[in-house]
Amino acid sequence: MDINLKPITVVISSLIKPGMMKIARQALYEVIKEVIAQEIDCQAIHVYEDHDNLQRLLIIEKWTSKGIFLGSHMQMPYMKAFMQAAESFLDGKADFTCWDEVLVAP
Repeated sequence: MDINLKPITVVISSLIKPGMMKIARQALYEVIKEVIAQEIDCQAIHVYEDHDNLQRLLIIEKWTSKGIFLGSHMQMPYMKAFMQAAESFLDGKADFTCWDEVLVAP
């Protein structure tokens, strides 16, 4: 099977600049609303805050394929706008990794 056609989980870890968390959360909320409303290939998006570092966010997204996530999703106008806006509140680059599910507990 083509790995770009298998379901994936995308894990994104990012640091937010001091004093910018409220702006970052609002921007994430707005873009997530768009993604969920317009992209049927996005199955879920969850955002977590690091218990020990309140400037760190972890985003876990479920997609029908890596190809969709890296392709059409990243080309959506609202994603391009979000990525540009994120430069103002991200403290460095976000770390993106793609994961394949290998085990599901009964």
